[in-house]
Amino acid sequence: MQPLAIVFYERLMPGSQLVNRLQDLNYRVLAVNNPALLAATAKRETPLLLFVDLETHGEITGAIGKIRAEANTSHLPIIAFAPDNKPDLLSAAQQAGANLTVGESALSGHLETLLEQALHLD
Repeated sequence: MQPLAIVFYERLMPGSQLVNRLQDLNYRVLAVNNPALLAATAKRETPLLLFVDLETHGEITGAIGKIRAEANTSHLPIIAFAPDNKPDLLSAAQQAGANLTVGESALSGHLETLLEQALHLD
């Protein structure tokens, strides 16, 4: 059975690229495009980890906070990413509870390393 990764994104690029790369690494991927549904989807689907695109029209840091606050999902590794020129989004995600925050260039260039780091967090 393939591990499940949930990917939240609204922007086609880099979201679809990330989905394709994860599938190439033998992950099942569930894409979510509504920040209001992210926490409930994570609770229902019990993924191995989540990827969250921070550049969105909705309140994504609130969704990260809900995932952290829920007993059934608080343990899930969350990798949040944003355009390289938006460090304020990365800071907000860290404060909300994301385990790792990275710029898009690091995400695309170091996905395997990020997966390893996220899955080995205590």
